[in-house]
Amino acid sequence: QVQLVESGGGLVQAGGSLRLSCAASGLTFSMYNMGWFRQAPGKEREFVANINWGGRSTYYADSVKGRFTISRDNAKNTMYLQMNSRRPEETAVDYCAAPREDRRDISGDSPYMYAYWGQGTQVNVSS
Repeated sequence: QVQLVESGGGLVQAGGSLRLSCAASGLTFSMYNMGWFRQAPGKEREFVANINWGGRSTYYADSVKGRFTISRDNAKNTMYLQMNSRRPEETAVDYCAAPREDRRDISGDSPYMYAYWGQGTQVNVSS
């Protein structure tokens, strides 16, 4: 059974930094591309970033480029999202996601490409 568990959310001031973690189990983590998404109140879930299985290829939403960094440690079965200068309008629940096994090496920015989701971690940004 695939489990993804996010942690590291909380309250951060605008312009501050926060690092999220996503601990994965029940899958061969090093073989899966992974993604981060977020969902603000009343809005659809939106793509933030993804990373390929080896960590060498990353892709970001335009809105976070230059401020966020996605990374992974396959030895620890963990993915990270380092967030700098997060904005108040980016208050949201952040989710990590993994694709289906038969699509594990496919990257994308649509939530429909991902089959497994964590429970989410709340990030509140104060102005």
